[in-house]
Amino acid sequence: MAKYRVTGLSPAAIAGLIAEVGLLWHQHQARSRRRVVGAGAKHKFVFVDRLLATLVSLRHGTTHDVPACWFGVHRSTTTRAIGEVRPLLAHRGCTVAPGLRLRTLA
Repeated sequence: MAKYRVTGLSPAAIAGLIAEVGLLWHQHQARSRRRVVGAGAKHKFVFVDRLLATLVSLRHGTTHDVPACWFGVHRSTTTRAIGEVRPLLAHRGCTVAPGLRLRTLA
């Protein structure tokens, strides 16, 4: 999944995004937490998978069903994940104008 042709990014760029956006993700999760740490359902769709699903969706303009099939989760899970990760990517400076496909990180 981390191949250049699928995401449009090199493994090094993806690792950088995981480090930077992952920090924002954990801060966001800590602020929105309503339960004690460890309580509730365990996520099977971890942050790295959420980020990769978002990158694939942005690059190829696929419906959310495609990443859902690849990662073995429900479409609504990928829709929610993409909706959570896109603002974090935008906060980092990675935005996509409507109708354009994400070709490179720039």
